[in-house]
Amino acid sequence: MSAIPKEVETNPPAQVFLQPIAAPSILGLFGFAGATFIVATHMAGWYGDATTPLYLFPFAAFFGGLAQFLAGMWAYKARDGLATAMHGMWGAFWMAYGVLFLLFATGTLTQPTGAFPALGFWFIVLAAITWVGMWAAFAENLALVVVLGFLALGATLAAIAELGGNAPLTVLAGWSFIISAVCAWYTASALMLESTFERPVLPLGKFEHAKEEPKVAIGIGEPGVMHGQ
Repeated sequence: MSAIPKEVETNPPAQVFLQPIAAPSILGLFGFAGATFIVATHMAGWYGDATTPLYLFPFAAFFGGLAQFLAGMWAYKARDGLATAMHGMWGAFWMAYGVLFLLFATGTLTQPTGAFPALGFWFIVLAAITWVGMWAAFAENLALVVVLGFLALGATLAAIAELGGNAPLTVLAGWSFIISAVCAWYTASALMLESTFERPVLPLGKFEHAKEEPKVAIGIGEPGVMHGQ
């Protein structure tokens, strides 16, 4: 029996076990895009009346809330701090939005008419964090910067509108959210196509200074990401 070299015995080779996963932002951005689009188009006056949110909240709570929140938790495993924060925060918001309008629908709470300061402060928090998220997105790609930029702008306008009961600003906030939702759909589509075709299909506008993926070999039959969107 051959003896184990002393250097191997004292410093055994390191073994790294990976658990690759699909890019969480594919689900997160699609969930966000869907929920934001249906609510924002109502805010912008495309359709509906004062009772319409009561029919929208189940979709917003599950498609935009639960799906996006789960994407944020999977982004945590993918070591993506930006996606964790944005999907986790906005996913939690959409679930809270769903609960709020459920309470309105059941008569537990009375929906305010005109100014709604409590909801306005929700948007203040969302805007503050999303503006920082847009800043962080400059380390990723232009598509994400645009998504978060219009999202932060929409949250800012919505905060002002809800605090003062300003209907025209609500419409502007809705349009900003619509642009963000469409850009989120595009970004999620680009990530999904890149994942399935294993090459870029739609441009994301990646910056030259964006961090590179780690040079780690993935085993056969183990698609996914070690770090990233």
